[in-house]
Amino acid sequence: MLLKYRSDYQKIAMGLMSLLPSFKDWDRLQRELAWYQGGDDRTLFLWKDQYDDFAGVLGTERQSNYVIVRLVGLMPDKQSTANVWQMLDQLATMVPQQRIMGTLATSQIIAKWEFHHGQNHLDRPTTDSGQ
Repeated sequence: MLLKYRSDYQKIAMGLMSLLPSFKDWDRLQRELAWYQGGDDRTLFLWKDQYDDFAGVLGTERQSNYVIVRLVGLMPDKQSTANVWQMLDQLATMVPQQRIMGTLATSQIIAKWEFHHGQNHLDRPTTDSGQ
């Protein structure tokens, strides 16, 4: 289950984000968390697994007709394609009218998820960037 970040989840979010290589630096981690809190178009989600344990983090940025997945992270013992796809499935349910896209760091994950769901680059609207 994806839950929107709240301030009482701060330690959990920071712990999950610190597992990602780009957030090993404490200051960088705090700036990133503040960035998500700084705008209505940005959302940090925490993901609970089937045992109701916090097991992942998903960072998004909304644009007019698409959502960019900026970061995806899971606990080491929960790292599986199935769990990532479950997170993306839940995100897609939350934003049914918007296309889910990735950054350079997350685009391969999104492409594999789309392919798994029977979508590919040929099915994309011509108005997106094609990445």
